Amino acid sequence: MHTPLPYTLKLWGELGVAAGFAAEAGARRAYEALRPKRKQNGGSVRHPGHDTPLWNVLATRLKEQLKPYGSKVRLAHHLGIPPQRLSDYLSARSRLPDAELTLRLAYWLCEASE
Repeated sequence: MHTPLPYTLKLWGELGVAAGFAAEAGARRAYEALRPKRKQNGGSVRHPGHDTPLWNVLATRLKEQLKPYGSKVRLAHHLGIPPQRLSDYLSARSRLPDAELTLRLAYWLCEASE
């Protein structure tokens, strides 16, 4: 036969279970707070500079081909980007183009060099 537990012992048991859940939730929050944060785009953003020697060569060659008046605007329209963004890429001010745009720029340079 099962003897009923006193009310206070039952209360302490329930409090122990609640404390276990609270400790688990606190540990989960602490883990999330201490875990390194991921960037929204899934990776780090690379900026032009000494770490990007191939881009530096490509940008230099593009600048040589884009000296005639209006050529930057025509290339930007051909690529479907604003002319200011193309200027930003070539002046190494802010960021690098994505892989697809870089390949399109390299292809355009090969076609223009012929």
